[in-house]
Amino acid sequence: MKKYLIRQCTNPNCEFRFPAPDESGIGIKCPKCKTPTLIIREIILFPDQIDMQNHLFPINNLEIALDNVRSTFNVGAIFRSVDGAGISKVHLCGITPTPENKKIQKTSLGSEKSVPFESHKNTVKFISASKLQGKRIWALEKTNISENIENFRITKKDPETILLVGNEIIGIDPDVLSICDQHIHIPMVGIKGSLNVAIALGIAVYNLIDFSTY
Repeated sequence: MKKYLIRQCTNPNCEFRFPAPDESGIGIKCPKCKTPTLIIREIILFPDQIDMQNHLFPINNLEIALDNVRSTFNVGAIFRSVDGAGISKVHLCGITPTPENKKIQKTSLGSEKSVPFESHKNTVKFISASKLQGKRIWALEKTNISENIENFRITKKDPETILLVGNEIIGIDPDVLSICDQHIHIPMVGIKGSLNVAIALGIAVYNLIDFSTY
């Protein structure tokens, strides 16, 4: 059990409102103006009980592969998304950090314990071996041959599929892209051509999986 306090600054010109862990000493004075704060509300969290109650993992035949995703915070956020979507496994390739890293745990918030994962030193070798096993390999990347993600769905009857996402700066290794079965992209209308990798992955899995078939 964890308790959080909703605190509010007593300065009428500030009234900054924010959550703080109970018994941490954080927020007794306003972080903005240093005026004393009042406890407005208490929130009790039971994360372990909630996880056990709602846990349906795994529910589909989709796996995720991270090709040299550098940021521990992105990796942690991805674990939360794949746990929620019931993804069957996460493959951490190249420099991608593993959940033993405490920085990952700050954003994964326990989901790293529920999703099986494997580490691979070489993404090209891993993807090539997976294709030989009969798995489909889809790259989430905008290329000159990529297709709109809205044209794709993954159902219970489909073969096992690996969705691949790439490095925050260079994307997916070109030699990996060349052996993927399909390139898919998320449509965008802004000035930027890509999304944060963790956000893109979350959008992708919930667009791809046809939950009604599971």
